[in-house]
Amino acid sequence: MQEDKPRVLALDVGERRIGVAVSDPTRTIARSLCVLERRSREEDFAAIAELVREHQVGLVVVGHPRSMNGTIGPQARRVSRYAEALAKTLPVPLILWDERLSTSTAEQLILEAGRSARRRRKRIDAVAAAVILQDYLDAQTS
Repeated sequence: MQEDKPRVLALDVGERRIGVAVSDPTRTIARSLCVLERRSREEDFAAIAELVREHQVGLVVVGHPRSMNGTIGPQARRVSRYAEALAKTLPVPLILWDERLSTSTAEQLILEAGRSARRRRKRIDAVAAAVILQDYLDAQTS
């Protein structure tokens, strides 16, 4: 039986929304949690800190949107700056994790689940965060 550890929280930071996912206590399975509407950094960071506390999180993983060839473009730089500022406000470590293809994988998963277009738009960011988190969790066990 696996021992419980502090959970891992994953964020898919977009221009208007932040998808959030959390691991189970054994850090084996990722599940989508919610979508936060972006407001101000202060409000975003407070909401994320509350999720860290509420879900007993020991690590935050932020999806780093590199280009397909691995380079760091404007969006990746924006996310890096956001993550750096967020890290200074959290009581737990934060890491960036390569998220190439997470949104397209999430879209495919939602399509396969038969969600309507309206429900897809509402859930895509949280599902993308779960894809990022599952990739991170799987990499830790291999």
